Amino acid sequence: MRSKNRQYFISTVLLFLVFFISHTQAFEKTIVQQQLQSSKNGRLMFGQSEIAVLGMVRNLYQYNDYQLIWSKKAKVEILLKAINNSEQLGLIPQDYHLEELTKRLKKGTLRKVLGQTGLEQAQTDILLTDAFLRLSYHMTFGKVVPSSLDPDWNLRREFLSKDPVATLSYHLSSEQKLKKLFQQSADQGVLYKGLIDTLAEYRQIQQQGGWTPVPSGAVLKPGMIDARVPLIKARLQVTGDFSKTEIKTSEHKYSETLEEGVKQFQQRHNLDVDGVIGRGTLEQMNVSVETRIEQIRANLERIRWVKRNLGDEFVLVNIAGFKVYYVEDNKLIWKSRAQVGKDYRKTPVFRDDINYLVFNPTWTVPPTILRKDILPKLKKDPAYLQKKNMNIIDSKGKIIDASMIDWSTMTAKKFPYMIRQEPGPSNALGRVKIMFPNKHLVYLHDTPSKNHFKKAERAFSSGCIRVENPFELVALLLKDSNKWNQASFDEILATGKLKNVTLPAKVPVLLLYFTAQMDENGKMVFYKDIYNRDEQIINGLKKPFQLHIPKQKQG
Repeated sequence: MRSKNRQYFISTVLLFLVFFISHTQAFEKTIVQQQLQSSKNGRLMFGQSEIAVLGMVRNLYQYNDYQLIWSKKAKVEILLKAINNSEQLGLIPQDYHLEELTKRLKKGTLRKVLGQTGLEQAQTDILLTDAFLRLSYHMTFGKVVPSSLDPDWNLRREFLSKDPVATLSYHLSSEQKLKKLFQQSADQGVLYKGLIDTLAEYRQIQQQGGWTPVPSGAVLKPGMIDARVPLIKARLQVTGDFSKTEIKTSEHKYSETLEEGVKQFQQRHNLDVDGVIGRGTLEQMNVSVETRIEQIRANLERIRWVKRNLGDEFVLVNIAGFKVYYVEDNKLIWKSRAQVGKDYRKTPVFRDDINYLVFNPTWTVPPTILRKDILPKLKKDPAYLQKKNMNIIDSKGKIIDASMIDWSTMTAKKFPYMIRQEPGPSNALGRVKIMFPNKHLVYLHDTPSKNHFKKAERAFSSGCIRVENPFELVALLLKDSNKWNQASFDEILATGKLKNVTLPAKVPVLLLYFTAQMDENGKMVFYKDIYNRDEQIINGLKKPFQLHIPKQKQG
């Protein structure tokens, strides 16, 4: 009899628990639905915090049958840690409701506090979900929308998958999956990690007072005596370019040890590495630590923009760094110096695919160069075309005698011909060009202007990218060293005839713009912002959160 009573008691308790749990879940579901529908004028505010991703938040709760998502303390702690850690990535924790959430959760554990009232529990749960969506969005794409700064931006921005709600729900289904999501989003490769580490280092320098500016004065060379030498030593010590230990020397003498430190500093700031402290070197020494911090944050943002576009093989041009890189099997296998567009003929940022090469190229003068450069020179010197191995071509492709043209009356708008430079060593494109047809008429190519590669800053072109060692890149792209090598290239060039060669497979090319990056030795290199693009990103990072979900591709 006792056994039957015991079984009856247990069954009753279980039924009660099932009823209580189902009743509680139904209550929570109703409260969550009510709160999500309580928006006014399309806005939903809890305290001082707005639910910015309202549409996706609603979809996410609907997908999960309006159950609470953050009922487990461990999940909340993972999210709060990720929010606080976002500052290390150059983001702003307050963008993710940190203040409001801290205030709500400060009283104790989530369940104990929020269990007192279903309203508070639902609101805080929704706030946590919105914070999660904001943060995962920023860590995936960045905060600033690149297409809002550059209308030519064409790198893809697919949001997680074709079904982002299901994907996000999967990541929210357990503590392990949530933690893994944040870890993967923060792991953007060696360059990203290097910038994160340098950001932490420079913030520490900032907390310790930064560095003291070095006064202007005469150009300082090794061996000279100058009262600024102690200040220069102190400045370089802060960033690790100069060691405190050196052979005893005069306090104000520019020593050999200091020269080594100055050269390292010049190397890290893309200056001519000559050990001479002139205006340019001094100018870079006096850039404040606060400015460097913002520069690093801007470049962390740029990596978030493009990381999802980088496969295992690609050619990358860093416009601000005047470099071209080739990556294969996710490894850097080649690099070369480059020349890029002048400030008034900026090299554009975009992605395309390299699909063929042109040996012994001709060069057809673009309209802008015709108007600004060629016609003014022709009016002064009619023999200019002959000196540059150029011909006048009519609409039928026939060569016209240039001496028959009255150049004094010619304007770019009414110019009925083309000007073509024939193949040869003096051709503006050199002996080879690497083609990825695009609306900008920009490509990679050889150049007869080799001396410019000796300069630290190399913004000399009319928008295209001049490559110092183009045939090395050509050989890599053709992927057959037996058939395609310098000997076979020389044979083609010796003919003087134009020859197109299709690549065995298209190779992505990305023309990007980074003003701070890690070099092969693990040192941070800062480049001048030659096109003044950092400021827009820095200002964008300071603005309030805005949602911009890219349109999904159909099919």
